[in-house]
Amino acid sequence: MSTPTLPPGLDDATRDDASLRRFLHGLPGVDQVGVEARAASLATRSIKKAAKLLAIDTAISMVDLTTLEGADTHGKVRALTAKAKRPDPDHPDTPQVAAVCVYPDLAATAVENLKGTGIGVASVATAFPSGRSNRTAKLADVALAVESGASEVDMVIDRGAFLEGRYGQVFEEIQVVKNACGDAHLKVILETGELATYDNVRRASWLALLAGGDFIKTSTGKVSPAATLPVTHVMLQAVRDWFTTTGELRGLKPAGGIRTTKDAIRYLVAVHEVAGEQWLTPKLFRFGASSLLNDLILQRRTQLDGHYSGPDYVTVD
Repeated sequence: MSTPTLPPGLDDATRDDASLRRFLHGLPGVDQVGVEARAASLATRSIKKAAKLLAIDTAISMVDLTTLEGADTHGKVRALTAKAKRPDPDHPDTPQVAAVCVYPDLAATAVENLKGTGIGVASVATAFPSGRSNRTAKLADVALAVESGASEVDMVIDRGAFLEGRYGQVFEEIQVVKNACGDAHLKVILETGELATYDNVRRASWLALLAGGDFIKTSTGKVSPAATLPVTHVMLQAVRDWFTTTGELRGLKPAGGIRTTKDAIRYLVAVHEVAGEQWLTPKLFRFGASSLLNDLILQRRTQLDGHYSGPDYVTVD
C-alpha cells in the first residue's frame, strides 16, 4: 500500500492493511448516548437579532447549491448559476454561495457561467451515488469533471468494501482519486446512513483524512438518513482531532435533509462548539443543499424587512 506524506505518529498507520486496521480499530469508541445528548442540547441554542443575520449570511456563503437529478439540463444549470451569483436580486448585498454542485457532464456549463465570480464548481464522481463500478469507470468520471474545469470533486467511497473491512482498498481508491483531481479539492462522501454505527463513521472519517481528502462529507443525499447532527458531531471531532494531531485543517460538508434556516443554524452552533470558530468559513465547512437557500433568503428578508415574505417571493429550484 502506498502512503501519503504523514506526520510523525501517523506515518505507520497506512504502512499496510494490518497497520491500517489496527489504527482504525484502535480509535476511541463513540459514546452513542453522549454524542446524541450533546447534539440535542446544542440544538436548543437560540440566536437572535444581529447575530441571527450574521449566521444567515454565513450559512448562505457556505452553501454548495446542488442539482443532482436525472432530468438535469444545461438550462437548469444555467439558472442555478444565476441564483448562485445573485441569491436575492431584491437584496444585492446577499452573499454569493460557495459553489454549485452538478454531474460531471454538466460541469463545463457551470464553469462557463460562473467564470470570474469566485464561486466554485463541484462535480460528483466515482459512480455517484452508489460507488458501484470499476476503478477505470470511476476515474473516467473524475477526468471528465477535472477536464471540464471543476474546482472541487465529490467522490463516494465503496461502502461495501468498507463494511467488509477492506480498508486498504478504500484507502487506495481515495488516494488514486486525489491524485487524479490535480488542483481540484477532493470531498470524500462517506454515505453515513449506510455505515450503521458512529464507530464506523469515525473510522471512515479518519480513513478519508489519512488518504488525503480535503473534506469529508456525510452523504449523497440519495440515502436516508442523510446528514444528522450526531453524525456531524462525530465528523467534526475527527477534523478537530486531525488538526490537533497534524496541524492541518480539513473541512466537513453535511449534505441531505438540511432544509431550513433553523437547521443550518444548529449546524453552525455545532461547528463552533465541537470543532472551533476557525471552521466557520466556506473553506472548511459547506452545506450540500438545494432547497436550503430559499429558506435562508426568506429568513434574511424577515430580519431586514421586519415581515415574512413567503415562498412565492423566491425562485423555485
